[in-house]
Amino acid sequence: MDPSTLAREIDEALRAEGVPERAEQERRYLKSEIEHYGVSVPKVRAVATRVRRNHPDLDHDGLVALADELWDVPVHERRMAVVELLDLYSGLLGTTDMGLLERLLRESRTWALVDGLSASVVGALVERDEVAAAVLDRWATGDDFWIRRSALLALLVPLRQGGGDFERFGRYADAMLEEKEFFIRKAIGWVLRDTARKRPDLVYEWLLPRVHRASGVTVREAVKPLSEDQRAAILAAR
Repeated sequence: MDPSTLAREIDEALRAEGVPERAEQERRYLKSEIEHYGVSVPKVRAVATRVRRNHPDLDHDGLVALADELWDVPVHERRMAVVELLDLYSGLLGTTDMGLLERLLRESRTWALVDGLSASVVGALVERDEVAAAVLDRWATGDDFWIRRSALLALLVPLRQGGGDFERFGRYADAMLEEKEFFIRKAIGWVLRDTARKRPDLVYEWLLPRVHRASGVTVREAVKPLSEDQRAAILAAR
């Protein structure tokens, strides 16, 4: 199916699920400057899943064209659908798509889009492609805090599962530890917290000598899965 036609079908499905009251509430909550239809995340995901089921043969170029068609109209749920579709078809993406993903991240301007794009879409790509992973080194020192946040969160899922590249995350986080931006502080704490669920000693040993440089937001998140003794030692070192 032509990407423009499919995008129109997706838009119609999203509009049909919209609730005007929810749209206004979410727009205020996210401090959003774009239009909202008022569709819940599960319903957006259901629309995307239906596309994946009905169009299993969508190829790379068709996926990118569809993503562009949906994204270029500034509606929050259309952009949410792009995140879900890129996740569902993530196997089609490669190193050359990191530029596209960076553009989408820069244009997102909200955690509600950035977090899924970085953790699920970029994260899946960098796990299987070392060249793509190296792009994160540039992102980690980028001018846009959403891009720096994305570099951190792109490493989240495998670390949460007990694997992943903690050395890379540690380098990024160490360089960002004293940043004032809330969304950076929160992201560092989030990744440390989820890593600590399976490897508390690793997080404890990394954080202890750095805790005097870390924000309260970071520390509060990071210590949640640690033992009482580890938490006490961390808090005493602050």
